[in-house]
Amino acid sequence: MSDSPPKATAPYVPPDQQPIQRIVGKRLTPPPGTMPSAEARAAMTANARYVTRAPKGIFFYKSHEEMIQDRERWTVDAVVARHSQRV
Repeated sequence: MSDSPPKATAPYVPPDQQPIQRIVGKRLTPPPGTMPSAEARAAMTANARYVTRAPKGIFFYKSHEEMIQDRERWTVDAVVARHSQRV
C-alpha cells in the first residue's frame, strides 16, 4: 500500500441512465409565477384541441390481434374523416 491519496472517481451514474454532458438550445426556464406568453398559450390551446381517432385511455387486451383490430379501425376512421373533410 502506498501513502498517496486516493484517486478522484467520476460521479456514480446508474447503469440505466446516461450522464448529461451538455445543454443544447437557448431556451431558458421562466421564473416561477410568470404567465406564459400569448404565443405559448396559443400553442398549448392548439395542442389541447388536437383530436385523434383513438380514444384516450389505457387499454388492456387479451391478445395482440385484438389490439391490432382496434388500432386499424381507428386508423381507417381517421383516413375516412380526413378524406370527407377534403371533398
